[in-house]
Amino acid sequence: MKNKTRIMGLLLVITGASLWGIGGTVAQKLFQQYEIEVNWLVTTRLLVAGILLLAIYSIGKNRSSIFDIWKHKTTAIQLVVFGIFGMLAVQYTYMASINHGNAAVATLLQYLAPIMILLYLLIRKQSHFTRHDLITVSLALSGCFFLLTNGSLSKLSVPPMAVVWGVLSGIALAFYTLYAGQLLKKYDSLIVVGWAMVIGGLLLSFVHTPWEIELSSFTLESFLSIIFVIIFGTMFAFWFYIKSLQSLSPKETSLLGSLEPLAAVLTTVFWLKEPFGFHQWLGTFCMIGMIVLLATQKKSNRNPSKINHEPRQAG
Repeated sequence: MKNKTRIMGLLLVITGASLWGIGGTVAQKLFQQYEIEVNWLVTTRLLVAGILLLAIYSIGKNRSSIFDIWKHKTTAIQLVVFGIFGMLAVQYTYMASINHGNAAVATLLQYLAPIMILLYLLIRKQSHFTRHDLITVSLALSGCFFLLTNGSLSKLSVPPMAVVWGVLSGIALAFYTLYAGQLLKKYDSLIVVGWAMVIGGLLLSFVHTPWEIELSSFTLESFLSIIFVIIFGTMFAFWFYIKSLQSLSPKETSLLGSLEPLAAVLTTVFWLKEPFGFHQWLGTFCMIGMIVLLATQKKSNRNPSKINHEPRQAG
């Protein structure tokens, strides 16, 4: 029975991470081939996925506790801050990076977040710099160099704005990871993330309301792509990842979560036919190597209360 539960956990995290990566590539196609507006997609994605996650939680036995997080002023404020500067910031910057560049680069740049968290903990003197850290930082910097320049110092191989949004996405994900721990200690992850998505979606609705779109211009393929990004690339991806934590360790889920950038790269290159040079592949493997090293690193020199929360979504 235990083996079956473990196998199910492995299938869930592998599926969830893959869906995140593929969802980013599908979003790239929506932006570049169907000219879907970034603000509209992020607004709709957050609102629909957030409502669905809360609906899933309400099916359980503790449905009455879905509003408990709003009953205390401190947690309510923390949730709003997390929803705006965590969830919304991560989602918007990631999608903007895809819009200006491609899903592969955006996803890999977002995975600079662990290095940013490491630097933050070092500055706060909550961590010690080790040889392992030196290797992971070196891999991250080397990966970024090869990925963004394709080995040439004369010019970037991706648009500058894609790099800017991608780095901002990494910063936002670092904040998202560190800040979420305060809420996840008290409330179920589906409640925290579900409400955060709704908050972010409602705020962005003032910029672009979900119903302001010309449906007559939609094709069946574009409509199905939007459904995939919202349902499979957001809601199911997060739900499967969180569900896998019931039968797998955080270390295992983090390690298998590295399939997200791999899925994004492979689908961008082989499905969308995005050109990728030798040095960019080298940079990709450096970044994935950095992710794997961080996922397998012992936590003895870290403050677990600060970084081991597993509130993922990135993408």
